[in-house]
Amino acid sequence: MKRRDFLKSAAPAAAMLRSFPADLSGMQRTKSSTGLEKRALGKTGEHLSILGFGGIVVMNASTEQAAQRVKEAIEAGINYFDVAPSYGNAQDMLGPALEPYRKNVFLACKTTERTRAGSAKELENSLQKMRTDHFDLYQLHAVTKPAEVETIFGPDGALETFVQARKDGKVRFLGFSAHSVEAALALIQRFDFDTILYPINYATWHAGNFGPQVLEKAREKKMGILALKSMAKRPWPAGTGDNHPHPKCWYEPFDKPEEAMMGLRFTLSHPVTAAVPPGDEDIFKMALGLAAKFQPLSEKEAEEIKRMALSTPPLFQYPMKG
Repeated sequence: MKRRDFLKSAAPAAAMLRSFPADLSGMQRTKSSTGLEKRALGKTGEHLSILGFGGIVVMNASTEQAAQRVKEAIEAGINYFDVAPSYGNAQDMLGPALEPYRKNVFLACKTTERTRAGSAKELENSLQKMRTDHFDLYQLHAVTKPAEVETIFGPDGALETFVQARKDGKVRFLGFSAHSVEAALALIQRFDFDTILYPINYATWHAGNFGPQVLEKAREKKMGILALKSMAKRPWPAGTGDNHPHPKCWYEPFDKPEEAMMGLRFTLSHPVTAAVPPGDEDIFKMALGLAAKFQPLSEKEAEEIKRMALSTPPLFQYPMKG
């Protein structure tokens, strides 16, 4: 299928997912001993906690703080951890903190490198810092522009590293994160990735037309769907600059329990496996307490959130500007 036709075919698929809240009956869902729900990750055979631990939570933490945050997450039932080289010193802090639990968790890492040489070097460095001989999931990180997709799939592109790493046992599953509908659909079309990590957010969904078409295509290919920005409220208001209480967030997050729960419930009422909260350690700790209380949205609640979303500026929108 040509890319033009593939994008056009996303329109009716998007309409299907607009009948929200979505039906979760097709997902394998179980409760852990802590009360935190686990869901199947596509066709991988893995089951992950519905809340993921993003490496930014331990960025700039002390050794003791990193160890305590990881311990609290494990005790709460978290078994999904995600990190990336672009998260400051997160790998340096998370590697030692997670080492005692490594065999019992699902560890994901990412690369922003788009070439074979660059991604191969970054993979080896990440394995070393994370004190592991393999990643359960390795992902292309934040793919946004069509030109990046072409480089990834071109001669000496990053996909060559990914495929070889899987053959060599250095990674188990392959995936990507994307910040545009255009890039996500192109990646889904051109390779059988195991997972997608993508913004599923109340405002981007309704006000930005950003999400429904990608989720439907991912579901058609039985990909594991992981969510970003569930607890993002809106872009920081103009003039905010660095004068805000959440320096690890480039957007304004929900930092009140009632609002944060609404954001989580919106995302997790879709057929996604897990949501990764903001990297702010206080907000993540709040999310730990909220996630065990998750219940899918009712139709009335979904309509209320839609009305609120339509008056909120979205972080992303489709079509992409520029």
